[in-house]
Amino acid sequence: MNILIGMLLILSFAGMVTYCIKGHNLMIGFFIMATIWTFLPIIGNLLSPNAAFDGLTIHDMLKQVYQTAPEKYGASVMNIFLGAFFGRILLDTGIAATIIRKSVELGGDNPAVILAIVNLISGFIFTSMTGGGSVIAIAVIVLPILFSIGIPKVIGFFSFTGSVAAGIFLNPINFGQYSAFFLNSKGGVEYTYNDYFPFGILAFAVMITVVSIASMFYLKMENLTYSWAATKKTEVVDAPGISLITPFLPVVGVIVFKLPVILCFILASLYGLGVCGGLKGSFRDICRTISRIFTEGVKDMSALIAFWITLAMFNDAAVYAAPYFQEIIGGLIPQSPLALCILFGVLAPLTWFKGPLSLIGSGAALLAVVSQTTNYPTTFLYPLFASVLIGMAHFDITISWNAWGLGFNRIKSVDYMKIALIPGTVVALILEIANFFLNNPI
Repeated sequence: MNILIGMLLILSFAGMVTYCIKGHNLMIGFFIMATIWTFLPIIGNLLSPNAAFDGLTIHDMLKQVYQTAPEKYGASVMNIFLGAFFGRILLDTGIAATIIRKSVELGGDNPAVILAIVNLISGFIFTSMTGGGSVIAIAVIVLPILFSIGIPKVIGFFSFTGSVAAGIFLNPINFGQYSAFFLNSKGGVEYTYNDYFPFGILAFAVMITVVSIASMFYLKMENLTYSWAATKKTEVVDAPGISLITPFLPVVGVIVFKLPVILCFILASLYGLGVCGGLKGSFRDICRTISRIFTEGVKDMSALIAFWITLAMFNDAAVYAAPYFQEIIGGLIPQSPLALCILFGVLAPLTWFKGPLSLIGSGAALLAVVSQTTNYPTTFLYPLFASVLIGMAHFDITISWNAWGLGFNRIKSVDYMKIALIPGTVVALILEIANFFLNNPI
C-alpha cells in the first residue's frame, strides 16, 4: 500500500510539473497539490497504518495543513509588506533610477564595463527590494540602456535577471520567505539572517562574477560592433546624492547594528522620503503620503501573499507525503554531505519549471525526505537548497518577471534558456561545494 500511495504521489507531482509548464495559475495549483498530498496519505494510513502518523488524527492533519501552516507565515507576511513599502519608496522617489543612471555614467562608452557595473548596482538594489513589480520597474530602466549600446536583448536580459538573483541571495525578505520552509527541520527556528549572512555575501559575489563573465563571453562570441543608439532626450531629475545610500540601509541595520528587520525598513523608508522631500507639508499630508505608498506596496505584493498561503499548505502537506516518497526514493538520497552537494549542483536545472529541486515548487517534498533521511541541521540544508533555488531557479522562465521580460522584449524562451543553463549550473556547483566546506554537518 505504501508503494502504491508513493506512486500516486509521484504521478501527481508529474502532473504539477506539466501544470507549471503550461503556465497555469500557481496559487490554485499548489492548493490542489496540498489537497492531494494531504488526502492520499490519510487514505493510505487508514488502509495501512503508517508509523510516521502515530498519535495523529485526521482532524490534526487537516488543521496542520489548512490552518496552522498558513498562520506560520504571519511573520514573513509582515516583513514582505514593509519590504514592499520600502521598495515602492525607492521607485517613487527616483532613488533606484538615479543609482542606475549614475552607474552607467561610470562605464563611459565601454559596453562590457557598463554591463558589469549595472550588474553590480542592480544586485545591490535587490538586496532590499523584492517582488515582481519592483523587478519590472527596474527592468524598464536598465534594459533600454543596455539595448541602446548594442547589447543583444537576450544577453542583456540574462545579465539583468542574474543580477536580480544575486541581490536576492542577500535580501532579508526573501530569506524570511525561504527559511519558513525549514521551520519543521532540526534547528530551523534558530537559523537567523545573521547566521546566513556570510554565505549570502559569498553567494552574491559568485553570482555577480559568473553572470558578468558569462555575459562578456557571449558578447565576444557575437563579435558585435557597438554603438550608442540615437534616442530622444528626455529631461530626468536625479534624486539627491545623499539619498543614494537608502537601498543599503536595511541590510546595514540588520547586520551591523542587529536591529529588527521591520524597524530597519521603516527607518530607511523615512530617511529616503525625508531626503527626497517626501515629508514636506502638513502632518495630514505626510500621513496621506505614507498611507498611499504603503497601500500601493501591499497591492504590489497581494498576489504573492495569496500564492504563499497555498504554498504553505503544500509545504506542510509534503511532510505527510514524505514517508511515502521515502519508500521509493529514500534509498537514492546520498548520506555523504559532499555527494549530496555535488548531486544538487549537477542537477540544478531540475529547479526549472518549479521542478523537484525548487522549494518554490515541488521541492518541499524533497526537503522533507532529505531532512528525515539525513537529519542534517538547517545550517547545512538551507544553503543546500538556496544555492539552486536562487542561483539556478531564478532563471526559470515561469517566474513572473522572466515571463514578462521574455514577452515584452520579444526574446525566444529557448534562446534565454540556452545562455542561462551553463552559468546557472556553474553558480550552483560552486556554492554547493562552498556549502560543504563552510557548513559540513559531520
